[in-house]
Amino acid sequence: MEFDDFIRIIKNGLEIPLPGIEAHINMSPKPINKKRFDPKRPENHRKGAVLLLFYPDQEEVFFPLIKRPEYDGVHSGQIALPGGKMELEDPDLIYTALREASEEVGINPEEVEILGKMTDLYIAPSNFLVTPVLGFTNSKPDFIPEEKEVERIIQTTIRNLSSPDILKQKTLEISESFRLDTPYFDIEKEVVWGATAMILGEFLRIMENGK
Repeated sequence: MEFDDFIRIIKNGLEIPLPGIEAHINMSPKPINKKRFDPKRPENHRKGAVLLLFYPDQEEVFFPLIKRPEYDGVHSGQIALPGGKMELEDPDLIYTALREASEEVGINPEEVEILGKMTDLYIAPSNFLVTPVLGFTNSKPDFIPEEKEVERIIQTTIRNLSSPDILKQKTLEISESFRLDTPYFDIEKEVVWGATAMILGEFLRIMENGK
């Protein structure tokens, strides 16, 4: 797919109502955490944003994912989109997404053109309401992983993400007494599940709607 055609498709998809919760539920682990889809959020929830950044390379459309390092926390070792917590000095969540992506993978925010935002997603374990931001650059960024926050950067293609072969299902053992029946994307032998898979699932629906 030509890069310009891809951007046009995404713009078209963002002009109609977003797939939202329906798309999120489709990629949500089961049993479903009802807190995630309750329109009434905890009053003390935190705001954050992630960046889904597209760029052309080798006649393909790419985007980066990151692998979090192992640490004592709920998202240890998981695959994620670049992003993080909104700081008090951030003017808006688009700024948050760009700032965090700059810090984590070294992109230049001034080179990113924003396409729009997708549906907010509440992440109950960390009490974050996350806003996914879509953007693109016209050339491949010079990625630099932030050592403390990023174990590695995974650059994958839209063609790969769209392949039905990478959409799989497995049982994840969260603890000895708690298991989740989990849809996931198998990307470079990594299990992309949870909030990241739900965001990517909505993106695929937006892309399909824009064609």
